[in-house]
Amino acid sequence: MNHLQAMRVFLKVAEAGSFGRAAAGLDLSNAVVTRYVALLETHLNTRLLNRTTRSVSLTEAGQTYAQGCKAVLEQIEAIESAISNSSIDPSGTLRVAASASFSLLGLTPLLRAYRKSFPNVKLRLTLLHRPVDLVEEGFDVGIVVPRLVNSGTLINRPLFTLTPVVVASPGYLAEHGTPARPAALARHAFLAPSSDIHGPTWSFTSASGVSEDVALDPCYAVNNSQMLRQAALSGMGITVLPESHVADDIETGALIRLLPGFAIRDADKEVSLVYPGRRHVSAKTRSFVDFALAYFRHVPPAAAQIQAAPHA
Repeated sequence: MNHLQAMRVFLKVAEAGSFGRAAAGLDLSNAVVTRYVALLETHLNTRLLNRTTRSVSLTEAGQTYAQGCKAVLEQIEAIESAISNSSIDPSGTLRVAASASFSLLGLTPLLRAYRKSFPNVKLRLTLLHRPVDLVEEGFDVGIVVPRLVNSGTLINRPLFTLTPVVVASPGYLAEHGTPARPAALARHAFLAPSSDIHGPTWSFTSASGVSEDVALDPCYAVNNSQMLRQAALSGMGITVLPESHVADDIETGALIRLLPGFAIRDADKEVSLVYPGRRHVSAKTRSFVDFALAYFRHVPPAAAQIQAAPHA
């Protein structure tokens, strides 16, 4: 028995829910498809499929085996694709989607370094305020929070995590005072991301594990993190931004971090590289993915000046 072929045939039957449809999709006869599945069941000494006159369905063992087959076959395809693409010089146009909350200042160092290493690849960057379907919209790769991607089968490679902090300018605090607890924020001018990004209630947890929820009515709301940062720097009020966004401002004293004994609950956001499944990944996409992963291993988000809104 060709074990890999048998796994491919079985997986096709499982996905199609029919021996006939699987046979047609694989350009094989029904008899051959049936025999491959029978050989697998004999080899495993277990029933993988429940058969009726009209359809087939997976047994519990079949479900487990189908998941394993898919993982194994995808891994083999990834290895073969990597070998196949290793001899091809990345070239062409790479279409990149990124959350609009990533500023050009933050992305430019990465893109500049990539272009220096791969001059034959042309970059087309699109900044988005909305969820994106990479496949439907023709993007090769995205730099986003995975939950904002609608596409089905995608590879998700984490880059870094954004942790939000509460900040305000020294001038604002000198005039209005410094809040000692989250509840005190309600008495201050609050600069917020727009309501479609974050609701009015903010949840904090102290170092001892005590929770505190605060409903805040912002005096200013905007869907752009750079605008929030500028508003805080100008002394308009208190805001919440990713720590990497304001690390330099905190270091220079332009902004003061507030409530250091409290963390904003469930607010850390993982930023990932996402791209369509492992099958036939192009050399340009593979080169960008590998380059970006290596880049962020050596350049922390703060140093790279990655700037993202609290939801990004």
